[in-house]
Amino acid sequence: MKHVVVVPYPSRGHINPMMNLSKILVSKNANILVTFLVTQRWLPTIAAQPKPLNVRLASLPDPAASADTLADTVEAVMTQMEEPLDDLLRRLHPPPAFLLCDAFLFWTLAVANRRGIPAAAFWTTSSSELWLHYYHIFQRKQRGCTNSLLDYIPSISWIRQADIPILDENNRQILRWALKSYEWLHKAQYLLLPSFYELEPQVVDALKASFSIPVYTIGPNIPYFGMEEENSCHTNGGNDGYMDWLDRQPKSYVLYISYGSYLSISSAQMDEIAYALHDSNVRFFWVTREDNPRLKEICGNMGLVVAWCDQLKVLLHPSIGGYWTHCGWNSVIEGVFAGVPFLTFPIVMDQPLISKIIVEDWKVGWRVKKDDKLDTLVRRDEIAMLLRKFMQLDSDVGRDMRKRAKELQHMAQMEITKNGSSEINIEAFVKNIVQNGSNNRAQVQNGTDNLD
Repeated sequence: MKHVVVVPYPSRGHINPMMNLSKILVSKNANILVTFLVTQRWLPTIAAQPKPLNVRLASLPDPAASADTLADTVEAVMTQMEEPLDDLLRRLHPPPAFLLCDAFLFWTLAVANRRGIPAAAFWTTSSSELWLHYYHIFQRKQRGCTNSLLDYIPSISWIRQADIPILDENNRQILRWALKSYEWLHKAQYLLLPSFYELEPQVVDALKASFSIPVYTIGPNIPYFGMEEENSCHTNGGNDGYMDWLDRQPKSYVLYISYGSYLSISSAQMDEIAYALHDSNVRFFWVTREDNPRLKEICGNMGLVVAWCDQLKVLLHPSIGGYWTHCGWNSVIEGVFAGVPFLTFPIVMDQPLISKIIVEDWKVGWRVKKDDKLDTLVRRDEIAMLLRKFMQLDSDVGRDMRKRAKELQHMAQMEITKNGSSEINIEAFVKNIVQNGSNNRAQVQNGTDNLD
């Protein structure tokens, strides 16, 4: 039995893709046992979700429990988790044969190297973001004004300095940790990218040429497998009628809206969006992360406002005609897999660059904010006009954009077929795990190991 320990950064946007990958790995080889590490804060949530028998959980102390800001949270994670991880690896049975870690957590590679455990670094956002930061930091490029264009990024179109908020002075502390992470990437044995080659071909080629270790694109790394089983077992229970509501809507007439599971937009912007939905007369499905009676009242009766949904299942519903997103990579890949065009509304970090890729490179979306400035308040009249235009299915612009979205969908869905490049890469990576890990055999344990 090959024992793989998986260490995600403790946030939903990092945990989800690494859990998806864990499930894929054990589906490819029944002799792989995964121990998936989460902090105590996330343990109840992740434990309640359905998992294969050979994916078990173990918990680490939560160093960011009292953190007030994003910077404080990152600081705690980067400085206080290495020792608990080292101690847990010592006590795990069977002994770990392979480590799969979040690429941002450089200290996991330090632990793996000390213990002689082969390790793969998993980058959790776009390949373009990795190359951009890696090249920008290590080449010590001069930072110009936010309107300057960066000509050293392999891309279809120019990239603006404004598309890289992590390089802004306000993110100096997080940038410091990012620098350490990029320095350590070469000390992994493998680099995994949750993209597929056709989405970012120039930058994937550049990364492969820059790293001496194997670089695998393994996307779309989303929960497309076992959807029926997972939906029936979901702890939220049922769908509260939202799928029935979608069934009653015309094909491609509903706009799906979600801004992610962590960072939020301002209450003033939420109000402007709600009033715009009311004024636009566009059918919508809005996930707000918590029950919000006030927004429901403002929006009117053309749509639904819910606190949670099975996002991929909703995006794949034939009634969905567009996706207004914060541009988190996991969500964007789900939208690509579902073949829908995007309205982009980036909030922070990697999201402005992903917005740029959607709009300018893939040409499958429009910006809600004309300049992608993160603190811009977009007013209701402007939003309502945009929504009506975006959901006009019979316009020439709309038809072309939807055609391109369907072409990307076909590419994404081909990747998970037998001859898809991502499928081939996953098979190769599984072979690497089996060949590189030490020979450990143990009975698969079902449940949760609380080992802190």
